[in-house]
Amino acid sequence: MSEEGYALLVVDDNDDNRYTLTQRLKRQGYANVATAQDGREALDLLRARPFDLVLLDIMMPELNGYQVLEQLKADERLRHIPVIMISAVDELDSVIRCIELGAEDYLQKPFNPTLLRARIGACLEKKRLRDQLVEWNRTLEQRVEEKVAEVDRLGRLKRFFSPQLAELIVAGGADDPLRTHRREVTVVFLDLRGFTAFAETAEPEEVMGVLRDYHAAMGQLILEHEGTLERFTGDGMMIFFNDPVPVPNPAERAIRMAVAMRDRVKELSVAWRKRGHELALGVGIAQGYATIGAIGFEGRWDYGAIGTVTNLAARLCGEAKGGQILVSSRVAGAAEELVDAEEVGTLALKGFLKPVPTFNVAGLKGNTSSAV
Repeated sequence: MSEEGYALLVVDDNDDNRYTLTQRLKRQGYANVATAQDGREALDLLRARPFDLVLLDIMMPELNGYQVLEQLKADERLRHIPVIMISAVDELDSVIRCIELGAEDYLQKPFNPTLLRARIGACLEKKRLRDQLVEWNRTLEQRVEEKVAEVDRLGRLKRFFSPQLAELIVAGGADDPLRTHRREVTVVFLDLRGFTAFAETAEPEEVMGVLRDYHAAMGQLILEHEGTLERFTGDGMMIFFNDPVPVPNPAERAIRMAVAMRDRVKELSVAWRKRGHELALGVGIAQGYATIGAIGFEGRWDYGAIGTVTNLAARLCGEAKGGQILVSSRVAGAAEELVDAEEVGTLALKGFLKPVPTFNVAGLKGNTSSAV
């Protein structure tokens, strides 16, 4: 900043001294120079408008320079304004007292113009650097607050979405997903056939061990296929695709995940069977519109989808035998180039007035290992 940009305040009870110092400062390029003839007027001016530097006399009536300096440094809003004491008092004790009270410098009258200019320039440069540091700190604090809020939001979103998807939302690559909205989605329901009987007869620790392995395997596949986990209760899970970020071919993505899950559960069931547990995966998939958003109350929010499509997927899952992936005709049609699907026929499902045409996914085309 040039000299013209700084605001200076000259405080002196002597008219000639004020005039001489003011004119000297203006010749040095400081165009914005205000004056005060005593300490009270100086404090009033300092509280009313911003200044970058104060040139303060010591010997004044009512409030002397020491008292002005004390009040100035006690005021949180004013304490960072640098002060140069200019006085005829040349005692060392006076100099020490001013420095201890917070003055930046001390010049004796009559002052040397060159020394005055150098001292003022040094004080203003220190203030500029201090102000810059304060602004940097303020900006840093703001960025830290924003980052903390971002991390907190990311943590909450990761409860519902894959890490990649959560980071995309936080980065602004998707609309706020927790706000209620309507979208066409592909919904996947799955649970373990035989789990109820198993849970009733097995020890709790054994049930928890099976669920731990099952959840870890299914969770990994949900993340790999970038599905949105709506909920899981025991062995049951609901996942949907195409929200909060639209994805191409959500039905195909859902089926690929379901087939991979079926294969993974078949692998897990080998160990389960050795311990006498007969468990197999049943899956239901449907596609349609749902109303989606945050459901719950302050302190406990879940991300939920409501609509006929979720009911249909749940009913199809309930009808699926171990190893079956039952899909609606809409899903089968959307993924017909991907899957080998067998027509099951129409199923009378609870909550639906008409029988629902249903297909079973035998496997992916060209992938015989996925067939049941």
